[in-house]
Amino acid sequence: MSGINLSFKTNSAEETIELGKKIGSMLKPGDIIAMEGTLAAGKTTITKGIAGALGIEDNITSPTFCLISEYYGNKMPLYHMDVYRLDGPEDFLNLGVEELLYGQGVCIIEWSEKVRPVLPSKTITLGITPEEDGSRKIEIHNWNNGSLE
Repeated sequence: MSGINLSFKTNSAEETIELGKKIGSMLKPGDIIAMEGTLAAGKTTITKGIAGALGIEDNITSPTFCLISEYYGNKMPLYHMDVYRLDGPEDFLNLGVEELLYGQGVCIIEWSEKVRPVLPSKTITLGITPEEDGSRKIEIHNWNNGSLE
């Protein structure tokens, strides 16, 4: 992967949301974020911050059962996907996601490791690891949009 690799630590849900806002403020149409992390790692929590930065006022919830949630704010759409229940890349493509992946919004894909082979090379990977002390280690790879520091 090319681009910048960044690492952060957050100590609360509020800090995770704030980091999401910083990330969201730097995203542009067509950006794709592949989220990786265990169950309850904080993927939806950081997505709430990203959505806030995009001017989305809706309550952001995990799209586990609907697979794709679409949100519209005053900056650009957010397509929040959860591919946990899919069998793999073919199922993902059969959802018709190409229009979203190459569209004018931001795509966030939870459990992205299941569909990684079909994601564009420009995809930003965001990994969240819960630590024993309750904090979160958040690593961003392939970031080409600038500095969050």
